[in-house]
Amino acid sequence: MTAQRLMLLDTASLYFRAFFGVPDSVKAPDGTPVNAVRGLLDFISRLVGEYEPTHLVCCWDNDWRPQWRVDLIPSYKEHRVVAVRPGDVPDIEEVPDPLEAQIPVIIEVLNAFGICILGADGYEADDVIATLATAAGMPVDIVTGDRDLFQLVDDEQQVRVLYTARGVGKHDRVTEHTVVEKYAVLPQQYADFATLRGDASDGLPGVPGIGDKTASSLLLKYGDLDAIRAAAADPDSDLAPGPRNKVTTAADYLAVAPTVVAVARDIDLERPDAALPQSPADPAQLAELAERWGLSSPVERLTAVLAAR
Repeated sequence: MTAQRLMLLDTASLYFRAFFGVPDSVKAPDGTPVNAVRGLLDFISRLVGEYEPTHLVCCWDNDWRPQWRVDLIPSYKEHRVVAVRPGDVPDIEEVPDPLEAQIPVIIEVLNAFGICILGADGYEADDVIATLATAAGMPVDIVTGDRDLFQLVDDEQQVRVLYTARGVGKHDRVTEHTVVEKYAVLPQQYADFATLRGDASDGLPGVPGIGDKTASSLLLKYGDLDAIRAAAADPDSDLAPGPRNKVTTAADYLAVAPTVVAVARDIDLERPDAALPQSPADPAQLAELAERWGLSSPVERLTAVLAAR
């Protein structure tokens, strides 16, 4: 019996990469671009073929910029907003129109294959990934181009990140050793590290004057952000005047940022069947979609990869 292994896809990260990496000349018979759909299917084929997961979930951003995170840090992902909506409706993220039009097709094709799609209202895909990885009970591969998920790496629990920043074909297998070697912090310290140094891609200002080296040295010495803040507040501690002043000045930011940066690991999720099928769940629907959207080749490749497991 094949050993169980769960693969969790940061789906938006992958279809954005596919959209910008596959030529927009890839179109359906009616001229509609389908480069993101084709690219995503081929990414899944490559990853399933290489790692042979028994379970796979395409994790979804039901809310890419949750209000509870914005309430704590208003600048959170603010630079990605193109339209603000009133009330409880999520703001609109900057997504190219030709990509936006392909997202419903992606959903239809994944459903026809029987590949699990899972999101949670009020949460990002990162939170879905974190919750599933924490309770998986089997080895986990997290596929993402987002460094925030390095905080989930855990050798003992066999949770690693397949980091796609250089491309799916050139991805890095991130383990505890990788995180320590690159950032000089443990994975469980990575969220505090990111809080201190900030992250412009997420609109997190960080503590002014504290970069990677200072952040890692403080965490090496004190262990976590709470201990660093305690040292800054204690006049008898051995924290140097420079970082003491910077941490003290940023007290308001540091009081809320950890909640924003840390992925939610215990959200209430439906637990659908995430077992990866060996054949399409709806072959007739899949064949119709493949013909309508000119996706015969990537659909055949993924069908063959699933059958070969």
